[in-house]
Amino acid sequence: MLPHGLCPLTIRAALARTVALVPDVEAVVAGDGRVTYAQLADGVGSLAAALAASGIRPGDRVGMCLPNGVRWVELFLALGSVGAVAVPINTRFRQDEFAFACRHSRLAALFTVDRFLGQDFAAMLRAIGPVDGLRQLVVLGTDLPDGAVAFDAWRMGVAPMHGPATPGPAPPGPATPDPATPDDLLLMQYTSGTTSFPKGVLLTHANMLGNAFVSGCRIGLRAGDRFHSARPFFHVSGSTLSVLACLQHGVTLVTMDRFDAAAALRLMEDERCTHFSGNDTMALMLLNDPSRADRRLHLRGAWAAASPTVLARIVDELGATECVAGYGLSESSPNIAQSCWWEPLEIRTAARMRPQPGLAVEVRGPDNVALAPGEAGEITVRGWTVMRGYFDRPEETAATLDAAGWLRTGDLGRLGTDGRLEFLGRLRDIVRVGGENVSPAEVEDVLHRHPAIRQAAVVGVPDPRLQEIVVAFVILNDGANADAASIMAWAQANMAKYKAPRHVWVVDAFEGMTASSKIQKKPMAAQARRLLGLDA
Repeated sequence: MLPHGLCPLTIRAALARTVALVPDVEAVVAGDGRVTYAQLADGVGSLAAALAASGIRPGDRVGMCLPNGVRWVELFLALGSVGAVAVPINTRFRQDEFAFACRHSRLAALFTVDRFLGQDFAAMLRAIGPVDGLRQLVVLGTDLPDGAVAFDAWRMGVAPMHGPATPGPAPPGPATPDPATPDDLLLMQYTSGTTSFPKGVLLTHANMLGNAFVSGCRIGLRAGDRFHSARPFFHVSGSTLSVLACLQHGVTLVTMDRFDAAAALRLMEDERCTHFSGNDTMALMLLNDPSRADRRLHLRGAWAAASPTVLARIVDELGATECVAGYGLSESSPNIAQSCWWEPLEIRTAARMRPQPGLAVEVRGPDNVALAPGEAGEITVRGWTVMRGYFDRPEETAATLDAAGWLRTGDLGRLGTDGRLEFLGRLRDIVRVGGENVSPAEVEDVLHRHPAIRQAAVVGVPDPRLQEIVVAFVILNDGANADAASIMAWAQANMAKYKAPRHVWVVDAFEGMTASSKIQKKPMAAQARRLLGLDA
């Protein structure tokens, strides 16, 4: 268990400490404004008072469907300050997904933007109709569905309630007790799974703030640093490892409401960012953007969920010499393991990561027995980062989290004799070629070394002789000229034949990218099967 004395483990305590230490350091720089930590605390206090006055009680679940920005951060911290549970909603959800999140989470209140990135949430709410138990609907924008109130009007305390007003607690202040404890719920994070709809991961103040503190230490964040992260705040890589990591370390969070590589490079230059965060896709978009050569960056470090080839390029081409790798998932709030900024470069760029302090990590075989060092199997973890469970999903919770507290990640990895963890890929994505297990991530890492390839995505498709074969979609660098046959020949010369793609398609873009710039393998595999006529 992470010692409670190591760092603040409630939102209210974390904000109070950072304001006391660095009140004039900028807290957030975003499209909707910029605020210092002192100004952020004032905004959070104002929102906390409005939440309490409008009847939001400790334990109430409150939806947040808003883009990255100052308002998102203020509302999230205010909810934590009054003991409520934030329920971030993906701003790319379609109507059925949006309706499911609102109804399944049994929201007491919902704060939403009226429109964003082509999504008309006001129209969705009209189509969805009344949501049982929803007492308040607050909209950022001018298009207000029936019963909704504008954000500014609500904030000023003139908003009517949907149902009977229920007096809430007094807003937290210097003389009032903290309404939350470290073990109280702070977040209900919807994450995709094997079911038709997402599952609500339940995370506590201690889960998130402890992970944010330790991860920030391993990234090398120091008070006054400037951290660029366009990761969506509705994911834990945004809420924990961007918003709360900066809060815990007195760092400026520079963010965007949508990721664009050229704009991100310009913003990192203008704001003199010392660190950035991204996954493989985001990092490759930065590295390959034509405007990069014109930018004078000031990066010292970064953290990326990326392959060794991409990590090495981040160090060599972006100058982030303290770059570290990270591995985790929403159910572990999120990071399970990271490399550390002070470790030798060859360890960091090889993505060989230390488990977070106090965690037990095992790699297990199909019989659920721990494997010897060096053997590949499912990563399991137990300890202070692990979720409370899935909201209202006892069977799925039991299938993922056993009675002894071990979380089955569904990911493939191996532990070295030195205890470092290597992430090898998602178990569900593993391609079984003639009895051999092939990790798409490993094949992608090799393909990223091809001089003509900007980005590669690898999936498996059925094969009558070998059970499955590897196929790849690739995006070429600007001006590059390579065809499928030459890429396949190059791949066979640079990896074992069974790993090399048997079919390659050169495309302009990948279909079905998520809001966090992750590649969705399931629709990509379906596309490959269609192209090969396997679904006929």
